Amino acid sequence: MPPGKKRAAVSAPHPPPQPTMTAAALGLPRVPPAHDGMQFNFCKTPTCVNYGVPVPLAVNTGRGAKNPYTSGGTPQVPGATCTACGTYFPFKSNEGIVQERNRLRLPPVPPLPSCLKSGCANAGIPVDTPGAYQGYGRTKAGTPRWKCNACGATFSRSLKPTLFHDLASKNRMIFKLLSNKVPLRRIAAIEEIGQGTVHHRLAFLADQCAAFMADRERRLAGMEIPRLYLSVDRQDYTLNWITRRTRRNITLSAAASVDNRTGYCFGLHLNYDGTIVPSDAEADAVAIHDAVRPPPWRKYARIWLRNDYAAAAVRAYRKQARGATLDNFIDDGYLIAGARADIESPDAPDLSVETLPQDGVQTRLEYTLYGHFLHLRELCPNVGKWRFALDQDSGMRAACLGAFHEEIRARTCDAFYVRINKALNIDGKRRAALAAAEALEAAMAANPGLTERQVVHLLFVQALAALSPHGPWSDRWLVHPVSTGDEPEKATCLLSDFGDYDPDHLASLHALQSMRGIDSLFNRIRRHASMFERPVHTASSLRTWSGYQPYRPAQAERMLLLLRACHNFVWAEKRKGETTKTTPAMRLGLARAPLDYEDIIHFVP
Repeated sequence: MPPGKKRAAVSAPHPPPQPTMTAAALGLPRVPPAHDGMQFNFCKTPTCVNYGVPVPLAVNTGRGAKNPYTSGGTPQVPGATCTACGTYFPFKSNEGIVQERNRLRLPPVPPLPSCLKSGCANAGIPVDTPGAYQGYGRTKAGTPRWKCNACGATFSRSLKPTLFHDLASKNRMIFKLLSNKVPLRRIAAIEEIGQGTVHHRLAFLADQCAAFMADRERRLAGMEIPRLYLSVDRQDYTLNWITRRTRRNITLSAAASVDNRTGYCFGLHLNYDGTIVPSDAEADAVAIHDAVRPPPWRKYARIWLRNDYAAAAVRAYRKQARGATLDNFIDDGYLIAGARADIESPDAPDLSVETLPQDGVQTRLEYTLYGHFLHLRELCPNVGKWRFALDQDSGMRAACLGAFHEEIRARTCDAFYVRINKALNIDGKRRAALAAAEALEAAMAANPGLTERQVVHLLFVQALAALSPHGPWSDRWLVHPVSTGDEPEKATCLLSDFGDYDPDHLASLHALQSMRGIDSLFNRIRRHASMFERPVHTASSLRTWSGYQPYRPAQAERMLLLLRACHNFVWAEKRKGETTKTTPAMRLGLARAPLDYEDIIHFVP
């Protein structure tokens, strides 16, 4: 336990869960109502006629009546079945999805200062209003001062974020150490400061990173981006327990999207909301009998409450003893998803070793995924073509196809599953790369009039004739004929296959799909933050404890903000074909040069 931290009080036993009733028995609408004009309860099969068509509130009756959907599921996991394609999908709370999108939005721009005198005509009128104010020099600290032309009062606003910092000269070094895998206690020892100062600086730097990136990313709304090739995945983080009585870890996940071409990370969102007090949410849920309602109709649908977490049905899929082949990995992905009570929920709590946070609440991961994709859509409104390379996860698939259903139907967006055989060791990767090189060499010998690029394209066109179906939806997967050392034995599946692409276009799209961008980011996170290193299980227990793992989710959230800012704007590297080192923000057009840590520390919105 960190010095200076008080032990959290053991919470009182929570009341036994109330039986969940059906929506019909409670007189609720047939489908969770739309919120903020958004409704995501529809068929997620792009080629189906009901794709993007919401489940109607009323059922057609009478002789010969037809309905696009039939209700189904259980009170705990209600849903509907599409009568056109036969696909079943669980209902989600539209209000919860919108709340999660709003949580992930860019923070608002701080208002400009204005006259502070009560009753003044200029109260609330910003200082850039012509004729309202005049400059009135600077304070001793060097911050601008203004004089109100209406009442004559003078005022100022500090433009120096570190104005009241003790040892402000150490901020840059603390920033560098935090983002270069030095544990918090070691930073305190190296810089000869208290651990409380280190925690204070971590919070300050996280706020500065959030404000700085928000200021830069607001420019994306005015940028025309012809194409974005985004790789999307999630990464799990393990947190230490705070008290010995608990001895169970907190496991959180962060959803991220990275542009494969520039390396820019457009979002790194943790399924954690620190603005909600768990005890308040629990008490309110009991007072309004929220647990009686089916989950998609609840007020707290997007967060985990204790009774729901304890009652979460986890049917672990036990892998059969078979070879670690690419086909088996693909099939396992479908089987694991099918073993869930809610196929769209990637959360699978293991109550023997995991628990919920005591500070803030853990959000349901499927809602965070929906919010993540809606955030991308809102952040970059002027993208010509969206291309998503998704990790094979049914929750990610539903969130992407749900949030971008308008673009997919308009054929300005495509989504792919990407699967890589990650079980190969370094020797296996070398063998796979060697076999691919030999196959390419043989293909070039058989086509002497073509360049290497043309031969590779020809191999992908030929591979289209050998697509292999997998899973309950018979998704058609293409095994890449040419692999690389970092992505050996790769297969891709076009989830938005309308059959309207010619073989050349389709082959080019499959060839471009990669998880390289997101894998690079996640590798950086593991290597640049000691608190995110993979935990090591002891021989006697599945529980983990490490002196480097964070104790509180807020620490992990802050560290992710630091690492995303450094990845996008500070850390430069020379790519193949480039003459100078560049950052992802430079390649995207949000920066002209690599930034220094000081640029973020002293940023003023």
